[in-house]
Amino acid sequence: MNSSNTVFPWLPERTKQKIQRYVRKDGKCNVHHGNVRETYRYLTDIFTTLVDLKWRFNLFIFVLVYTVTWLFFGFMWWLIAYIRGDLEHIGDNQWTPCVNNLNGFVTAFLFSIETETTIGYGHRVITDKCPEGIVLLLVQSVLGSIVNAFMVGCMFVKISQPKKRAETLVFSTNAVISIRDGRLCLMFRVGDLRNSHIVEASIRAKLIKSKQTKEGEFIPLNQTDMNVGYDTGDDRLFLVSPLIICHEINQHSPFWEISKEHLAHEELEIVVILEGMVEATGMTCQARSSYVASEIKWGYRFTPVLTLEDGFYEVDYNSFHDIYETNTPSCSARELAEVTARSRLPLTWSVSSRLSTQGLPDSQEKRSAAAEELAEQNGDVANIESESKV
Repeated sequence: MNSSNTVFPWLPERTKQKIQRYVRKDGKCNVHHGNVRETYRYLTDIFTTLVDLKWRFNLFIFVLVYTVTWLFFGFMWWLIAYIRGDLEHIGDNQWTPCVNNLNGFVTAFLFSIETETTIGYGHRVITDKCPEGIVLLLVQSVLGSIVNAFMVGCMFVKISQPKKRAETLVFSTNAVISIRDGRLCLMFRVGDLRNSHIVEASIRAKLIKSKQTKEGEFIPLNQTDMNVGYDTGDDRLFLVSPLIICHEINQHSPFWEISKEHLAHEELEIVVILEGMVEATGMTCQARSSYVASEIKWGYRFTPVLTLEDGFYEVDYNSFHDIYETNTPSCSARELAEVTARSRLPLTWSVSSRLSTQGLPDSQEKRSAAAEELAEQNGDVANIESESKV
C-alpha cells in the first residue's frame, strides 16, 4: 500500500497531502541548494557563474567592471602627473608633461576612457618624455583588451543562450495510457512551434518515485529510466510536426504491475526531456516537462492534429492537448499479459485437436472437461473487456 506516510516520511503532516513536483510543467527544476559551504567553487568557474546570474545582476557587474577599470587607471594617470609635478606647471609652455592637457583627476579619468576604448579625440595625448606613462599605457591596453573579451564574451553567451528556444517546444498537458498494437502503452505528445527545426532531437523519460530497498533503505525521489524507443531508434526524433512518444508497458517497465485503480493512489512523477541542437546557432537546447499521477489519463488517446491540405500538411495546434476516451482494460499490463497468454491457446485450437495432441482418448468426458476449461478461460477475457467498458 502506497501512502504519503511511507513515501515521504520526513515531511511534516501538513505537507504530506500535497504532491510536490520535482520538475515543474515549465521545465524548471523545483530543487533549491542549501547550506553550500564550499562557495569558493563558484569563483573557480567565474565565467559560468556570471553567465548564470540574472540579467539585472549581469548588467550591474558589466557596468561596474568597466567603471572600476576606468577609475583605477584614471587615478594612475593622475598619480603620475602629480608625482612628476605636471599639475604644478599647467600652462607652462617650457614644461613637457606626461600627458598633454591633463590638469586634474577628471581629465585623467577622461584620458583613461579614451585610452581603453581607443576613442582618441586628439586633445589629450601622451608624450615621449614619460617612460612610466608609456608602461602604464601598455598595461592598460592589454588589461583593457582582456576585460573587453571577458565581459563581451559573457554578454554574448548569455544573449545567445538557447533557453528561450525551449519556450517554443511544447509538451501535451496530459499523458495517456491505452492499447496500441495489442499492448498497454503510456504516451505523451511533443511539438515544435517554430519553422526552424531542432537538429538531432532526442527524447528521454524518467520515473521519479521514492522506493524502499529489500534491506530497508529508503531512497527518496529515485530515478528510473523509461524506454521510449532507445532499442529501435524511436527516441531520435524528426520533429517537423507533433509526435506521440510511446512507452510500451512490458515486464521491464516500472508500470508493469500498476493498474488503473492503483495509478490513482500512486505518488510518482514522469519527467520528460527533449534535447537537440538549434538549427540557427548550433547550440544545444533542452526542454523539460513532467506528469504526476493525476495528469496520466487511463483509457484515452490523443486527437490527431495533422491534416492534408492542398499541396501541404497543416498542424492544428488548437487540438494539440485534446484527448478522447477509448476502450482500455483497467487491469495492469502484467495481468493483461497473463490472461492473454492463458486464452491464446484455447482460442486458436479446437477442443478435439487439443485432446489429440495430448494423447487422450476422444471420449465424451474428456471433451466436456476441455470445453469447461475453454469456457472458463474465455470468461477471463470477457471480464477484462467488461471492465474496460465500465
